[in-house]
Amino acid sequence: MSRRHAITTGCVLVIAALTLAPVPVAAQPRQANTPGAWKPPAGMIEALQRDLHLTKEQAQTRLVNESRLTAVEADLRGKLGERFAGSWFVGTVAQRLVVATTSETDIPQIVATGARAEIVTRSLSDLAAIKEQVDNTPAAHKDTGAVRYIDVRTNKVVVLSKDVAIASNALEASGTDPVAVKVEPSDETPRLLDDLVGGNAYYIGTTERCSIGFSVTRSPQNGFVSAGHCGKQGDTTSGSDWTAQGVFQGSSFPDSDYAWVSVNANWTPKAAVNNGAGGTVPVAGARPAIEGASVCRSGSTTGWHCGTIQQRDTSVTYPQGTVYQLARTSVCAEPGDSGGSFISVDQAQGVTSGGSGDCTSGGVTYFQPVGEILSAYGLTLTTVGATTTPPSTLPPGSSPCTGYPKTVTGKLGAGQSAYQPNNLYYQTAAPGQQSACLDSDDNVDFDLFLQKWNGTSWVTVATSDSPGPDERINYTGTRGYYRYRVTSASGSGSYTLKYKTS
Repeated sequence: MSRRHAITTGCVLVIAALTLAPVPVAAQPRQANTPGAWKPPAGMIEALQRDLHLTKEQAQTRLVNESRLTAVEADLRGKLGERFAGSWFVGTVAQRLVVATTSETDIPQIVATGARAEIVTRSLSDLAAIKEQVDNTPAAHKDTGAVRYIDVRTNKVVVLSKDVAIASNALEASGTDPVAVKVEPSDETPRLLDDLVGGNAYYIGTTERCSIGFSVTRSPQNGFVSAGHCGKQGDTTSGSDWTAQGVFQGSSFPDSDYAWVSVNANWTPKAAVNNGAGGTVPVAGARPAIEGASVCRSGSTTGWHCGTIQQRDTSVTYPQGTVYQLARTSVCAEPGDSGGSFISVDQAQGVTSGGSGDCTSGGVTYFQPVGEILSAYGLTLTTVGATTTPPSTLPPGSSPCTGYPKTVTGKLGAGQSAYQPNNLYYQTAAPGQQSACLDSDDNVDFDLFLQKWNGTSWVTVATSDSPGPDERINYTGTRGYYRYRVTSASGSGSYTLKYKTS
């Protein structure tokens, strides 16, 4: 049965399921070589140089640009609302942010931020509805269109097919808008890669190997997330040294491709991802990266490789079934990398589901976004303290929070917390994006947490905890009950919380 979600988001290729783990949220780096500057996690600059063919300076500049423009994109997404039609980075070093809208009246406010405006016919929600129709036609079957995704750059839904004529005829017969859907030739043949190992390997039974995604907890139980095709509920796992490790507590495949494994007391969860060079990359959060942003993958077969996020809301049909709402990337992967971590700087993005090609000739890899995994099982991502963020570029006295329809205010003393709205919660009737912006007094460090009711308790599904007064959250999840927790890490003062619900 198909899963229905609202958007939040020359050579022969072979798609393979590579289970992914939640990827760390992107940090906001300062310029390198300045006192106290933020430094990228070990191994990331070198991997970006190798996989994106950049110089060291270009890789550093790219990360700074991505971080700076991510905040700009979040603000514009909130302002444009239903007119928002997607965004992406362009340029070797992600020097330009492009934001698409369905209204020409939005051009001035987009241009004023330094971004480039694109006027298109269909909004992101329109494209999501069209893609759902495509997923329900014969053209979505494995023989005629194994991969379908929303391409915000062309404002179309794209179907990759071995037989363009068959797929086109099937789409036409279904009544799909031929202008909004484009069929492209492709030899991709989706298959799972569960025969080999977030970064580190683990074994299912005596022969199957996959990769750990990210450490999580469901109090008081520790564990990790991985790909659903790696094992079913009740399967036992062993570590890379074959010592007893844990049990699959939940698994979903196909439709989704995620799972979580509880571990015994001999295993300590770490907020880290193997960087393939003897070190680790810290996991600080799970903020979704913008299309075009750099992203790196860790797996037990091929180690550490990087690329960019190409499209979101991608449907992939494997021989075993279809998985919906994956993210499509230019990162390579091979069998055994399934379940491994996808991370953008220090922000968890997802776990490897499948891919095409290999790490010799190159390829395409898909990941299951981590936010849905955490929400589905009521898990909390294991994270480290926030990294240093760059100084604000806003004019003195101006508010960073605009374009959010709902507002609440409050005051906190040092160490205090408050739940909003008004010590209550709100309900969403459909899956979608929950967005919020916290504007606090300049002399405090207030943090923001989004929590979801899992039926028995409130669990944190998104975190923004930079060492400053202002925070933003953009989280895509299932319908249900949500609330925000505002906490004073240091200082006393007032705050304004503005938010938008799906």
